[in-house]
Amino acid sequence: MAIQTIGVIGAGTMGNGISQACAAAGLRVVMLDVNEVALQKGLATISSSLDRLVRKEKLTESQKVDTMGRVTATTQYADLRDVDFVIEAATENEALKIKILKEVEAAVRSDVILATNTSSISITRLAAATKTPDQFIGTHFFNPVPVMALVEVIRGLQTSDKTHATAEALARQLGKAPISVKNSPGFGVNRILCPMINEAVFALQEGLASAVEIDEGMKLGCNHPIGPLALADLIGLDTVLAVMEVFYDGFADSKYRPAPLLKEMVAAGYLGRKTGHGFYTY
Repeated sequence: MAIQTIGVIGAGTMGNGISQACAAAGLRVVMLDVNEVALQKGLATISSSLDRLVRKEKLTESQKVDTMGRVTATTQYADLRDVDFVIEAATENEALKIKILKEVEAAVRSDVILATNTSSISITRLAAATKTPDQFIGTHFFNPVPVMALVEVIRGLQTSDKTHATAEALARQLGKAPISVKNSPGFGVNRILCPMINEAVFALQEGLASAVEIDEGMKLGCNHPIGPLALADLIGLDTVLAVMEVFYDGFADSKYRPAPLLKEMVAAGYLGRKTGHGFYTY
């Protein structure tokens, strides 16, 4: 089946980034969020991102207008009736994702593939909550979506070969590089990345070095383009904590325990860039 129209659930950081990537690749996008303010902010973010490409002469003004014109924002699930593929990009909360998936299923055609952008929740468990688990798959994009090339394509136990092949083909259609990963807590990249970030928080908590020094050490000593604490701010400290809690529960291994400082900062509402305050002030 040729994918022409994508439904994206969520207009936040990941949702608007996925919407931009799809629209830039020539696909029509229905970007849904229950919050009208979030929708308008998501559209503004896409417009601002495209403006930067225009200023860098990587995009013409006409191409920007065409790309924006392919994105429809809505708060109504009924507007998903004509989409060919849905990517859920809501908050990392399993109960919320299942609720959303049931709403989506009630609105779309029976042959539509449902995908989730979850960075940590079991694809098999989410698939089991749907009517067509063989048509469910994980498509984990990385932030910032318009820039990052990787998409982890994660099969649940029930996912069909056809669904997997379609999801991989879509990733390539968007100019991304897909890798196939087993359904396991954190999948591939976050299994390695989030414990590293968590360890950096432990180091900061213990006074090993300042946030700036920890980040500089990893940038200069390991050639990372961004330090782990600045990266946590970019990802969102609430997301990092959610992933570590999934690891801790999923593996029952104390090495995955979330750093107390990480939990404390999330409790304070210091979530990173999106709140203006994390390990750094924005």
